[in-house]
Amino acid sequence: MNPDISLIRGRWIFTGETTLDQGAIAIQNDTILEVDTWDVIQANYPQAEVLGSDSFAVMPGLINAHHHSNGVPNSLQGIDDDFLELWLFANLGLRAQDPHLKTLLSIAQLLQSGVTSVVDVASMAGSARDCLENLHGRLQAYEQSGMRVALTPGISYESVLVHGEDGAFLASLPGDLRQRLQTLLPSHQPLTPTDHVDLIGALVKEYQTHPHIEVWFGPPGPQWVGDELLVQMADAAERLDTHIQTHALESFYEKLMGPRLYGKSVIAHLQDLGVLSPRFSIAHGVWLTEADIEILAATGAAVSHNPSSNLRLRAGMAPLTAMISGGATVGLGMDGTAIGDDDDMFAEMRLATRLQRSPQLGHAAPSYGDIFRVATAGSAKLMGKAQQLGKLAPGYRADVVLVNCDRITWPWVSPEANPLHVLLMRARAGDVDTVLVNGKVVLQAGMPTGFDLKAVGQALAEQLAAAPNRDQYRALAADVIPHLSRWYAQWDVPPLSPYAAFNSRV
Repeated sequence: MNPDISLIRGRWIFTGETTLDQGAIAIQNDTILEVDTWDVIQANYPQAEVLGSDSFAVMPGLINAHHHSNGVPNSLQGIDDDFLELWLFANLGLRAQDPHLKTLLSIAQLLQSGVTSVVDVASMAGSARDCLENLHGRLQAYEQSGMRVALTPGISYESVLVHGEDGAFLASLPGDLRQRLQTLLPSHQPLTPTDHVDLIGALVKEYQTHPHIEVWFGPPGPQWVGDELLVQMADAAERLDTHIQTHALESFYEKLMGPRLYGKSVIAHLQDLGVLSPRFSIAHGVWLTEADIEILAATGAAVSHNPSSNLRLRAGMAPLTAMISGGATVGLGMDGTAIGDDDDMFAEMRLATRLQRSPQLGHAAPSYGDIFRVATAGSAKLMGKAQQLGKLAPGYRADVVLVNCDRITWPWVSPEANPLHVLLMRARAGDVDTVLVNGKVVLQAGMPTGFDLKAVGQALAEQLAAAPNRDQYRALAADVIPHLSRWYAQWDVPPLSPYAAFNSRV
């Protein structure tokens, strides 16, 4: 008997390439050894410990390709969804949360949804010491929980009010409002761009050999850091053998921003800067053109598709079908703003599938198999781990999810039903029973093994209840947002040609 070998048994084994009925996988430490039928695996390893049974579906860990660990969500803090540009400004009213606690809360929700890996985009502010305390709190949460992460920190240095035109926007405001804005939102960022790159570079090196934690560069968006800093980060990512993720072409006004600021699309501008590569990914890409998709496919740069967030923030519907057929690398992310505010990756996969179904016969639409690949192998490729994650296959990391099938298949399931379709149509976060990362159980009976979730929630509730209110900032946001709306409403809108027609006025 080898105590390092254990077996995982399931009614269905979804390997990422095929479905095994009454199958099993053998793992040794952090690696998958073998995948086959239960009879074969049991015979090969008769003394090994067994997890699961024929009541479970077993699948590779889902990979959230773009996320913000928000902890207690905006909806519970009185911040409603809106257009991206207006919503970002309204977030001034959010109370601060301890970075360690809020990350643990978000981790719990992800694990309970079958997510084993996440690209967690974190905002920093203040001095180098402030930034490090923030990031160390988040990193300690991932250390404690055992979840796999690419922590992706960033700071906005430019365009903090409107895309590319802060000076002109400020000049357009009434004098008293402009003064309040400049008083409450000082323009100076204590951490210089050079110090920022050095700080992240040091963390990249510190975690370079960690089994489940890595650090990326996370410029919030091209307009928020400027060309020079973006190039510095891309160069540093190449030099340090890490990755870089940014937001791009999320909102309609970010589409208009490209020609307005650069004289071309944002993606064409990024190509001119030389930053696009398989190390580079963008979040959203709602307003990608066919030419943009060709650039992404040619350079190997990837896209995280975030359908819930795109709907909630009135950004639109990304051309997922065109991205897949065009050869771009595409992953799936929840962005911390899932459609039900619950970080349920199964709901995200359903939404991603259903949104792309054109009402016209002959138009392509992604299948459940396509979306499952996007949420596993596609996201793994985005993370630079296509040969390690996203499949249940020999040599891959033992990131495994066991989903209880009792509710999903009740009261009866036809033998003709496609098991993957049944899982993706009916499963939800509450059905996830056990999650392993690197062969270690990090969720058992639906609860994290590395921390007390109830205690984390209670501590956050007490902290937020005692936190100073943000009335000044909420009032400022309420007064500035109408001016933001008028500013963007004046931008010229070109003729638009949708990828698919979902209805018509005529």
